[in-house]
Amino acid sequence: MSVDTVDITIIGHIAKDIIEIDGKSYESIGGTVYYGGIAGSHMGLKITVITRLRKEDFSILNNFKKYGIKYYAYPSEETSGLRNIYSSSNMEFRSYKPLGFAGLFKKEEIPRINTKFFVVGPIIAGEIDLDLFNYLYEEYPDKLCLDIQGFIRVRDRSNVFYRDLSANDKRDILKKVKVLKLDQKEAEILTHQKDIEKAAKQLVDFGPDEILISHEKGIFLYSSNNLYFFPWKNINSEGRTGRGDTAFITYLGSRLTKNPRESLKFAAALTSLKLESPGPFILPLYQVEELIKREY
Repeated sequence: MSVDTVDITIIGHIAKDIIEIDGKSYESIGGTVYYGGIAGSHMGLKITVITRLRKEDFSILNNFKKYGIKYYAYPSEETSGLRNIYSSSNMEFRSYKPLGFAGLFKKEEIPRINTKFFVVGPIIAGEIDLDLFNYLYEEYPDKLCLDIQGFIRVRDRSNVFYRDLSANDKRDILKKVKVLKLDQKEAEILTHQKDIEKAAKQLVDFGPDEILISHEKGIFLYSSNNLYFFPWKNINSEGRTGRGDTAFITYLGSRLTKNPRESLKFAAALTSLKLESPGPFILPLYQVEELIKREY
């Protein structure tokens, strides 16, 4: 049996979201597999995606075909999705309502892949359980990267909320992670620290090599006892949804060839451009380089 050789593999649900701003709403595709996968493909990376959704929604997967992304998609009773509710006066913070859930991934749905990074990028808790996470670590030691929202963002019938991990789960999960991605809210939930540097130092003690924290002002990285920061340089925030997914995958893609600081700068610039338009990053890379020269 042949084994795929790729740069980054991402597992997570694709989402049919509704974005609501000041009471006006529109439908949007979402998820790390979508925002991150397409942005990564525009960097010239070989991306593979593992996802679940309703058979009736498989036409969404044409987006992956269009951008040369290989995918493994499995049918479920529902397609996942969230209603993201924003106020235009503050596009940083949002509330959520659940729209659907595509269920738990199964071990047999994970193909053998020769990948440089394996990204666990769930939308919400319940996509990847601890047993499957431990299996992925066994299969991809030193390659496993995690967006922590997939363990601490929880849904019930009518609400979506955050909860901290138990001390044991926090230790058992984070010691297996190479690069951990969070936002400022998630970092505070896990550490009870508002200060980004204090939160990052506390998290790195659990075992990750690098801590990537998206923030309303920009993006932080804690790596090898150094804290790096680059600000967002967007002129509007119409493409706010998908910010963290884009930054995470483009940072990892850049890390394949660049050091942490340069990779963070690249991810900050690319994500700044993405923030200006709804949907995934699909601009030519020269615009990223121009923004770096002009603003960084």
